[in-house]
Amino acid sequence: MAAPLIEESIDINATPEQVWEVIADLKRMGEWSPQCVKMIVRGTVGLGTKTINVNRRGPLVWPTTSKVVRFSPHQELGFRVAENRTVWSYTITPKANGVTVTERREAPGGTTSTVSSVLVNKLMGGTKSFEAELKLGMAETLGKIKRAVEG
Repeated sequence: MAAPLIEESIDINATPEQVWEVIADLKRMGEWSPQCVKMIVRGTVGLGTKTINVNRRGPLVWPTTSKVVRFSPHQELGFRVAENRTVWSYTITPKANGVTVTERREAPGGTTSTVSSVLVNKLMGGTKSFEAELKLGMAETLGKIKRAVEG
């Protein structure tokens, strides 16, 4: 059983527009994420945009595909990964001095695809340790985004 929600947040001293410029450039995801090496974006990023993704964990490399399912400029960007049915999103919330950015991985109903579940349990140490690694990866991703935006 997967966690229905994994999330991590960070405060960034910037405007929603400045943060959005970085987050909405999905081609740069490989710069931020420790697991997603590359996102190949098919067309302009917007609702319905499809991507081909290359992921890596140690010696394991695997492709996934995704589709943008949430797109509210300067507020939220989310994409559903077809192979495991999870939704990854970034939400920008304005505050007094900048914004809070929250990265989430949602597994509706606490489930992922059977193939994903089997692979996580057989090749990635099981759901609990893999999801702990994902949470650490979110913190790393958000830290890199913060450094890029605040530059």
